[in-house]
Amino acid sequence: MGTGVSLAIGVPLAACRDRVAPFVEDTSWDSGQVKHLLATVSHQRIRLKLSVHRPLTAPPTLRVAGREFPGVQTDSSGHFFACDAASLEPQSEYELALASSSGAPLCDPWTLRTFPAPGELPRRFRLLAYTCAGGSDLFWHPTQGRVFQPMEIRRRLLARALAFRPDAAIANGDHVYWDLRSRAGIAMGRSPQAWWVAGSFDRDDPVLGTRNEKVLKAGFGPQIADLYGTLFRSVPVYFLQDDHDYTENDEATEELRTFPPDAFMLDVARTTQRLYYPEFLADPSLPAPFLAPHGLSESFGQLRYGRLFEGLMYDCRRFLSNDRDPATGHTQARFVPEAAERWLVARTAQSDALHLAHAPSTPILWTAGKWGEWYPDVMDESGALSIQVPKPYWPGGWQDQHDRLVRAASARRDRTPLWVSGDLHATGIGQMHRTRKLSLEKNPVVSVLPGTPGTAGPGWPSRFRGQRPVPSLTLEAEEWIAPIEENGFTILDFTPEGLQLSFFRWKLEDGIEAIASLEPFHVIDVPRPAPS
Repeated sequence: MGTGVSLAIGVPLAACRDRVAPFVEDTSWDSGQVKHLLATVSHQRIRLKLSVHRPLTAPPTLRVAGREFPGVQTDSSGHFFACDAASLEPQSEYELALASSSGAPLCDPWTLRTFPAPGELPRRFRLLAYTCAGGSDLFWHPTQGRVFQPMEIRRRLLARALAFRPDAAIANGDHVYWDLRSRAGIAMGRSPQAWWVAGSFDRDDPVLGTRNEKVLKAGFGPQIADLYGTLFRSVPVYFLQDDHDYTENDEATEELRTFPPDAFMLDVARTTQRLYYPEFLADPSLPAPFLAPHGLSESFGQLRYGRLFEGLMYDCRRFLSNDRDPATGHTQARFVPEAAERWLVARTAQSDALHLAHAPSTPILWTAGKWGEWYPDVMDESGALSIQVPKPYWPGGWQDQHDRLVRAASARRDRTPLWVSGDLHATGIGQMHRTRKLSLEKNPVVSVLPGTPGTAGPGWPSRFRGQRPVPSLTLEAEEWIAPIEENGFTILDFTPEGLQLSFFRWKLEDGIEAIASLEPFHVIDVPRPAPS
């Protein structure tokens, strides 16, 4: 293990013992007409998405500190709304209330805290991270059972994560599974049970205002609104999108390359975000092509917690390019566009935050041999991963971009370069010392697989692909926790002195009741590098 890193097994969270009071869903809090509620914040703004059980004839009003902020209807039937409160004070706890157009409360008031101002240095920031929480209870494998954990188990796992009182949560991709054209589609979005419950999409029509809107709500709604409900009403959330959020697995054959997304896939992903979870509150330095109206961003986000922490979040699917440069064979291909890469590199180099983490939807360090990865590893005829066999339709420009990003992070010797990624259904952590010819030895990159609350049975990569996640053969890397295919989540505690990572795991054999008292099975302390 790298110098200065310590490992503890089976110990409780030491950094914040005063914040681990058991979480119990507050049954005294009346959710009223509100079906689901998810919010995000900055140091001076709150944005939330909500749905209601019965349609409203006019948008609700959000009341914050004696001020009223009118909501905006985001669907066609009056069930979904967005509310936005600006010009707030940093590091302040606000009481929020939602009222109908007649003034009647839609639910009980609740509290939500803004983040510290960018120049302030708080003592601690606690982040909850996980991936792949989606999945419908409709989907079963004919011989291996459930593909996803039932909603009750997922809600219990998320409730246990909230017991540790995180200041924010990153839900990194795959919030829904409703694949249509890729291999799993016949068991998901093309299945008879999907048609029976939700109907079929018409790819030639827009989503909003057509029958497609009802299909999306019926198929996607239970995976998000029913899962989260109002559990996270006082915890800011950051939702990244990954391949399944566009209704496809990342796959490439002669007949079908699922990414970049076509117009229908893009419409589905945008509509899902529009209805269910907040956009990112955009960093002013983000390039204009990636800014949505009203200072929002759909695919690129920044989580800034004073001067203690900065997180850079980016969707690796929406703008994916796999074109080959005629001269070199690969240099044009990228997971994120060139302008977005420049922003990521600039923020990495120039940020004054003591800790900085990259949170892409596609993980670094590990490979499962699939197409839509940073790495060229692919199964050869013997069934082993190889880099001697060309990976079909994989352009080397993807790893070129990977190397540029990790080089930029490793170059900042005053902090540990950290990646907390999505996509792989596993819990793990490792350290990257070299990528191809690029040495990172002076400041190795730490990569985290934060765990999934959603996957079950045949949904694990080793069953679906026949390959467990392993470090790419193009790297020199060590695994501190080799990827574990069990349900879980990760808590990250940032202080001026360093970082503590607490990993949680659970499997069905442990019993559902064990979730309520789940403790970390590994705790890793990573001090901040000494000034050079």
